[in-house]
Amino acid sequence: MRDNAKRSLILERIPAEQWPTQKGGMIEVWLSRKYLVQVYKEAGGVLRASANRTLLDASGRWQENMTWDEMQEIKRQIGRSDCYAIEVLPRDCDVVNVANMRHMWILPEPLPIGWFLHSSLDAAGSVDGRGG
Repeated sequence: MRDNAKRSLILERIPAEQWPTQKGGMIEVWLSRKYLVQVYKEAGGVLRASANRTLLDASGRWQENMTWDEMQEIKRQIGRSDCYAIEVLPRDCDVVNVANMRHMWILPEPLPIGWFLHSSLDAAGSVDGRGG
């Protein structure tokens, strides 16, 4: 993207009137020197954040290989640090890979699985005290 060097290293929310195109369901656009993030409203209170790097590789595609740490930082910078988000690895027949983008679905409620459960386990080894 042009003018990358002028952008902040921290994602900044872009006003809707400055978006180049309005895509269905898009509710936020965030931009920094390193990332472009578009946030979409999905069913059931879920948000989808589609992220890509702003720098291009030699073939003219967005640079790839965004790490887990980068995705976590993106989630934090777009104001969703207190939310759980997931990435989906679809069935082969459902794969859509047209750009070097990563997508996370930001959930309205925590999942019933995850590392946070370990901190709430009781002495019997369960959340509910029954050992199961």
